[in-house]
Amino acid sequence: MKGMSGYGKWVAGGKTKWITLLVWIAVVGALTMIWPSVNSQVVNNASNLPEDSQSVRAAALAEAEFPAGSGVPALLVWHREGGLSEDDLLHITAVYSKLEQQPLAHQNFVPPLGQLPPQALQASLSEDRSTLVTPVLFDKKADSDQLGESLTEMKKLVSTETGTDPSSVKPASGDLSLRVTGPVGISVDATGLFKNADVSLLIATVILVLVFLLLIYRSPILALIPLIGVGFAYGVTSPLLGKMAEEGWITVDSQAVSIMTVLLFGAGTDYCLFMISRFRQMLKVEENKGRALLSAITHSSGAIAMSGFTVVLALFALLLAKYGAYHRFAVPFSVSILIMGIASLTLVPALLAIFGRTSFFPFVPRTPQMEIERAKAKGKPVPEPKRSSKKGIGHLVISRPWAIVGVTVVVLGILASFSSGIKFTYDILSSFPKDMESREGFDLIGKQFSPGELAPAKLMVDTEGLSGGEDLKVILRGLSYVDVVSDPQQGAVNKNITAYDIEFKANPYSIEAMNHIPALQATVEQALAESGIENAQDKVWISGQTATQHDTKELGERDTDLIIPVVIGMITVLLLIYLRSVVATIYLVATVILSFFSALGLGWIIIHYLLGADAIQGAIPLYSFVFLVALGEDYNIFMISNIWKKRKVMPLKQAIAEGVNETGSVITSAGLILAGTFAVLASLPIQVLVQFGIITAIGVLLDTFVVRPFLVPAITVLLGRRAFWPGKHQDVSESPAAGRE
Repeated sequence: MKGMSGYGKWVAGGKTKWITLLVWIAVVGALTMIWPSVNSQVVNNASNLPEDSQSVRAAALAEAEFPAGSGVPALLVWHREGGLSEDDLLHITAVYSKLEQQPLAHQNFVPPLGQLPPQALQASLSEDRSTLVTPVLFDKKADSDQLGESLTEMKKLVSTETGTDPSSVKPASGDLSLRVTGPVGISVDATGLFKNADVSLLIATVILVLVFLLLIYRSPILALIPLIGVGFAYGVTSPLLGKMAEEGWITVDSQAVSIMTVLLFGAGTDYCLFMISRFRQMLKVEENKGRALLSAITHSSGAIAMSGFTVVLALFALLLAKYGAYHRFAVPFSVSILIMGIASLTLVPALLAIFGRTSFFPFVPRTPQMEIERAKAKGKPVPEPKRSSKKGIGHLVISRPWAIVGVTVVVLGILASFSSGIKFTYDILSSFPKDMESREGFDLIGKQFSPGELAPAKLMVDTEGLSGGEDLKVILRGLSYVDVVSDPQQGAVNKNITAYDIEFKANPYSIEAMNHIPALQATVEQALAESGIENAQDKVWISGQTATQHDTKELGERDTDLIIPVVIGMITVLLLIYLRSVVATIYLVATVILSFFSALGLGWIIIHYLLGADAIQGAIPLYSFVFLVALGEDYNIFMISNIWKKRKVMPLKQAIAEGVNETGSVITSAGLILAGTFAVLASLPIQVLVQFGIITAIGVLLDTFVVRPFLVPAITVLLGRRAFWPGKHQDVSESPAAGRE
């Protein structure tokens, strides 16, 4: 305690509080000037799959052997209700002629449609002659921003040629419309969604936190202190991450920056409230504001540091992921929480020291004696001392622990059972709004052609010079899940390599199509083996979006199976060190895991049965688990540490009741703010963030209103002294001051 008191004087003493503030101002100012912001270093086309993935190796082979078709395709979907006219086809050929003569930036290849008469396109029209799909291939190294600029230039070219703006025309209008889809269109739209989300997300989060703080504390100054703390933390985090990205140590994308902002405000405000609430309590029993703040720092800093360290380590576990998107989240998330934790333990106490009791204006907390003197000075009646009460949630918990444990476990268990019925998807298009351009284009392709045309798979086979290419084509065409098979193409370098473009009958981004990849590989390997080719498993490659998504699914499941046990293990070790109790550690971890599965089940009920989604994105369980388990333990740590301290000076049941009652308001406030910040994600037009926001917000609310105030303390009551095993618990006689704090 003396060490904590010394640290408190160091950061929030009479003179040092100003030094602490000036140091933060200087650090933020210096870093902002010399290092780039994290937003300026965003890379949205970073690879998610490692180089040894099957689809990545296949893509490299396709680029070497079939360079004409090795770029990333943008599919131009031309449509006119009632049928495309001769003039429409003439305009399309003219556009392609100009694309050949004056290629767009990063353009890789266009088919020679500009050299053909318009009538030649008739054979490629849909059955009702209303739709035509034409490709433009772009360089794989171009990022989404560069591709977006190229598509903008292309649309200007189309507008100049047609004299209208087909991109702004609704497909059902009867006029010529153009929608760009395929991998390029999808990538550009995905990046655009997150870019547009950044500013709106930040504004919405700040407003929500400010409103919650004003409603809870009814003090404008106090509402600003956590926001100032978060602002300074972001001011350090952004250039620090920007410099790391500039040096090539990490890669950051728009999605990571968006969620990091929410995490910083939500978790950061929580840590600030832990300190503020303790300061408020101490001001009611200590007249000297300096001593009250030092006491608050002494009693809350350990729990804040432990909570922050738990979250940082849990998020660092994402470094174990092989899937790029998971791996890229680790450093930004953990560094932001680390900086926020430091700000909560230094800058926030300094601000509280500067403002003192004025922080809580107009509802300033005072000691009873100060209230009496204030009343006398104003000539008002002396207020009667408030009587302590043993009522509240804490009293309910210690009086009916069996009923509480039974009801909460049954309810949470029923909700958790729904998690077993969750269906997952890796279809990025399902995460887009229905009126997004690439999704509208895909819907037109699915309606007028085969959905597989959106992203064909390229099958490459090393035949070792043996004939039988046509036989293999027949085999492929006979597969029930294959819609179209192209004629065989010969490799540019290795003439023994033959390739086929394959269109599946199903949506190429769907689980159904992804599950066909292993079957397709096995079928071809068997055909090669029957032809006398040895080591057939090393002679077959499949590239394309479906193969990439299949590898994504496999790698994501591998990362989930690895990271979840690691996170549980790390949190278990930290709790053991902090609490020195095996029993308490077990039930604290178990209750948070139960809460996670309950949140997943209730989230599925809302997302599937109320919002009508057929599946949730495959990344949601891992993201939600890491956040909920780490952040859920925050509240348990803050409450249980209070109980652990109190049981040394009062009977255990009394310590539990007072610990629950004392931490109840601050944890409820913190939980509402954290859940609210995650719920802001549900306001965005991106389904993956909507789903993540809903499930995470539900999990935080369950921890706040069920697990922390009822289940955990009730279990502690039932276990009694056994909750501290192998540590010892010495019973203390009834305290005469029970409930006075």
